[in-house]
Amino acid sequence: MTAGPGSPAEPAGRGTQPAEPAGPSAEPPENAPPESAAKPGRWSFPRTRRYLARFSMAGLTGALICYCLSLTPSLLPRAWFLQAVMSGITTVIGYAIGVLVGWLLRSLVPWSPGLAARGAGRWALAASAAVLVPLFGLLGAQWQHDIRQHVDASQPSEARYILVVIGSILIAAALITLVRGIGALVRLIARPLRRFLPHRAATALAVLVVVLLLGFLATGVLPGVAIATANSVFSGVDDGTAAGIFEPVTTLRSGSPESLVPWPTLGRQGRTFVDTGPTEAEISKFTGTPAMEPIRVYVGLRSATSLQAESALAVRELERTGAFRRKVLVVATTTGTGWLNPAMIDPLEYMYDGDTAVVAIQYSFLPSWISFLADKAPAQDAGRDLFDAVYAKWHQLPAASRPALVVFGESLGSFGGEAAFSGTEDIRDRTSGVLWVGPTNSNTLWSRFTAGRDPGSPQWRPVYQGGQTVRFASAPATEAAAPGWEPPRVLYLQNASDPIVWWSWQLAFHQPDWLRETHAPDVSSAMHWYPLVTFWQVAADLALATAVPPGHGHTYGMFQGASSWASIVPPPGWSAARSAELGALAPD
Repeated sequence: MTAGPGSPAEPAGRGTQPAEPAGPSAEPPENAPPESAAKPGRWSFPRTRRYLARFSMAGLTGALICYCLSLTPSLLPRAWFLQAVMSGITTVIGYAIGVLVGWLLRSLVPWSPGLAARGAGRWALAASAAVLVPLFGLLGAQWQHDIRQHVDASQPSEARYILVVIGSILIAAALITLVRGIGALVRLIARPLRRFLPHRAATALAVLVVVLLLGFLATGVLPGVAIATANSVFSGVDDGTAAGIFEPVTTLRSGSPESLVPWPTLGRQGRTFVDTGPTEAEISKFTGTPAMEPIRVYVGLRSATSLQAESALAVRELERTGAFRRKVLVVATTTGTGWLNPAMIDPLEYMYDGDTAVVAIQYSFLPSWISFLADKAPAQDAGRDLFDAVYAKWHQLPAASRPALVVFGESLGSFGGEAAFSGTEDIRDRTSGVLWVGPTNSNTLWSRFTAGRDPGSPQWRPVYQGGQTVRFASAPATEAAAPGWEPPRVLYLQNASDPIVWWSWQLAFHQPDWLRETHAPDVSSAMHWYPLVTFWQVAADLALATAVPPGHGHTYGMFQGASSWASIVPPPGWSAARSAELGALAPD
């Protein structure tokens, strides 16, 4: 019988739960909205709030400062994605510095702010970010425009600084998450250790284990795997041949049917080198006089069993082609992949009516930046072994009939070429001139000459011992050919905006003279040095160092090549006007 409205409640039967009493302790219904949503004024995203609360206010302050500094100008214009990567890394560095400073301050000044003070600090930081981020975005765009004018680069069609902000946040968040993951690993290792050791001792031991593990991976396993992988990848690239490149038929080139160096062993860059360059007809057309076919000798990594064997084979190839009877013999050290800049080689062949010979060997499959970071020794071994082998044969020839022996190297090639010499006296005794282009900041002799420059000369264009033997120039190189330069002459051709020249590990914590002194003409006066920040800025410049016109960055053109050779080993009757005419030609 069903109870009516006024009937007493039916007692609970078996399996029926008694009603829960109403009151403050009662649980909300399953589908009821959360308490935070029911009460206005409370944050409706508790997980996001908890996540953001894990960030240090001092760290976020440092991150904001370093992000803004990362947008300040450096040597070259930056693509937005490189700016985002660099800004993201710099932001994380700023966060770490802020956390450290905050920890030190709390240790020295025991003060704990209240809830109101912390809330005010968050609002102040948010307001600062709302002002500074767009402000420095606009300033960054203006600075990039200024840099592009300095290096004669085309202007971008649109601003993408909103992408820089988004990319920087994503990269910074990913890096911070990675660091927190490492912290979680430390806690995971420390947890069982606390059963046997005091809390601090267990944590310290866990940190030591993680540091040793990461160090082992960073210096042992990962580099080995990375280098092996890179060698495999780039050796495959080296097997290929560029479009339009064919086995030469002239006996004056390596890789020809008569050559001692088989065509397949030359490598991609070697094959390109021997099958390009000005022809006899092209040289005659430019000079208006009869010309010879230039000699080009090249030995690849697969052509011999060692660098010394490559050098010995190169000398035999020079003898086969008659290179020791030419007017000029160039011993060139290549970049990492074996590349030689045609804008530096072609002009000399034009200037001497083709009466030249150039010899080079390959020492790596890897691009220069990988070789430089992973293993620079092969470049030095190649530069030393090849020059010593060529010099030994050249020195035996009668002084009156042997060619002018000059040395060339660009970028990592200059680093390797320097290894053949102990100093200026050695260079003067064994060469007829030297051209080193775009030297790295790690070049031994370059560093010595730059550090020992005459007082009053800037670091970006130093004067060493009055310019008696060694001189420095940018564009055009004829500016170095002032009176008092005794042969044999050594010329460093370096653009003041070339990041290859200025990037070094010391840049992270040491202000260089080239940023302390009056800036070079193609370097923005708004560029200043900031600890750690400038290091990453110039590192980002390396990625696009050749994406600017000749005379800037790491781009060296025909006019610079012609004027450089005219300064070091000028042919009879050569003029600056002829260098300008030659500079207008397009290299192969």
